[in-house]
Amino acid sequence: MTDEADETDEEQEPDEELDIDDGMQTVVKIEITGLSLYTHIGVSAAEREVGQRLLFDIRIDVGESDATETDRVEDTVDYGEVCQLVALIAQQRSHNTLERLCGTIAGRLIGDYELEGVWVKATKPEPPIALPVDEVSVEVWREAEE
Repeated sequence: MTDEADETDEEQEPDEELDIDDGMQTVVKIEITGLSLYTHIGVSAAEREVGQRLLFDIRIDVGESDATETDRVEDTVDYGEVCQLVALIAQQRSHNTLERLCGTIAGRLIGDYELEGVWVKATKPEPPIALPVDEVSVEVWREAEE
């Protein structure tokens, strides 16, 4: 990079001075991919006792968010907090099925963050199946009640 390019970067106006209000509605979706957690889930006693790794993918429909204009995390959904909440739910107690676990996570996220909708996918990368399978996953989509 040249000194001239550095000078140009320093002269740019701050983001807060940009006029981005074009009268259009802005909808925000947040996606978390590959959240890896060790849990005690499964139908068999061995699965629940030994535990296993699950991978979570989460898509959050925030709807309209002031953060697109304010640039403040307080005006959107903090995805770090979402990951912590998913970990708490997944590790707090044992679930028999991925369906129940995903449903519990989806319901809690909608309730805690007043989302328009949420999609949760839980994947067992090493499922206890006697046949060769790469992975098994369950997806749950839940929309907020009006």
